[in-house]
Amino acid sequence: MKIHLLLSLLISLFFTTSTFAADTNKQKPTHNEDSTLIRKNYPNLPAPAGPYSIAVRHNNTLYLSGITAFGTPAQDKSMAEQAKAIFEQIKQITQAEGIGMRELIKVTIYVTSTDDITTLRQLLSEQYEGHNPASSLIHIAGLATPELNIEIEAIFAIPQ
Repeated sequence: MKIHLLLSLLISLFFTTSTFAADTNKQKPTHNEDSTLIRKNYPNLPAPAGPYSIAVRHNNTLYLSGITAFGTPAQDKSMAEQAKAIFEQIKQITQAEGIGMRELIKVTIYVTSTDDITTLRQLLSEQYEGHNPASSLIHIAGLATPELNIEIEAIFAIPQ
């Protein structure tokens, strides 16, 4: 009986120690108290059409939601005209944040047609002012409303 009790105690101790060791090896979630997250809308730009923010700043990075020409005079114009209106909105945002196109990290551009892609590329080159970002160009079937033919998302670095 004493051997059985001793064996039970040793087995119990082994499993308790093993479980404790396994738990201490698990990666614990980290919380960075220096991390900031700020959701932003801008009074001079069209209000978001849904439950989202125009921009979200996380520490030194600014993420822009997809921006279109919706609510601007270019809304039903050519892709080039809409792109100009979009970059005008982006420039208003960057000015409000104290940055410029030099800080542009990445753009994702959604287009409903590739017919006038040469003109679009030329316009993009002018807008980037020699600071070409990482970029994706995606051809899609449509955007939120039929008259929209381009949407641009952007990510900017915000220097300290």
